[in-house]
Amino acid sequence: MKAIIIDDERLARNELKKLLMEFPEIEVVAEAANAGEGIEKIEHINPDLVFLDIQMPGKTGFDMLSELDRTPNVIFTTAYDEYALKAFEVNALDYLLKPVEPKRLADAIQKLHMQDERGETNPLPLNVNRSILSENDQVFVKDGERCWFVKLSDIRLFESVGNYAKVYFGPNKPLILKSLNALEERLDEKTFFRANRKHIVNLRLIDKIEPYFNGGLLLELKGGEKIEVSRRQTVKFKEMMSL
Repeated sequence: MKAIIIDDERLARNELKKLLMEFPEIEVVAEAANAGEGIEKIEHINPDLVFLDIQMPGKTGFDMLSELDRTPNVIFTTAYDEYALKAFEVNALDYLLKPVEPKRLADAIQKLHMQDERGETNPLPLNVNRSILSENDQVFVKDGERCWFVKLSDIRLFESVGNYAKVYFGPNKPLILKSLNALEERLDEKTFFRANRKHIVNLRLIDKIEPYFNGGLLLELKGGEKIEVSRRQTVKFKEMMSL
């Protein structure tokens, strides 16, 4: 699989090449230090994959993509998280923050392989992706003008609010236009548990468990939220958490 790295920082290119040595199926065939060079290399080589920085002298990575007749698979590598929404709007395969973590890079390469196995020619936008998200995945959350790029392991609770879901991480509680059922389909059940009709909790972020009414349980999360586990789900919870 032919890949091109486009980044104005030579050290960043070298570090990424070093990390990619762990993936023999990825062959870095060229590098570019700006959008102009990148367009020339892409049109000449026709790579399968491009690792693309966003902020570069002259044209940005987004500007560069808009000038291409054919867009290869793109994995953005950037020091800034505020471009995440736009990255997904252009169907980026993934969005890696610098310094790139080996585990996140491995996840991105895995997405590429999954796409190839499905026979897709272009990556799917995040909002129509149906793959299971691991706790190490990062997701984009937007509420009005505020945006976050959040690691799933940092989200302690999803709460149903009509057609929306409230996402609890740190001191933040933004609303996203997603049903709890849709979220449950994409969350790893080893980490996220449907406590009741209105709540999905992160099992790793439970601080305390107490008996509750009618044979249920009361979970206290690390953020202080207290969530009741329905009687039906209590049976499943105990089965999951017992030896």
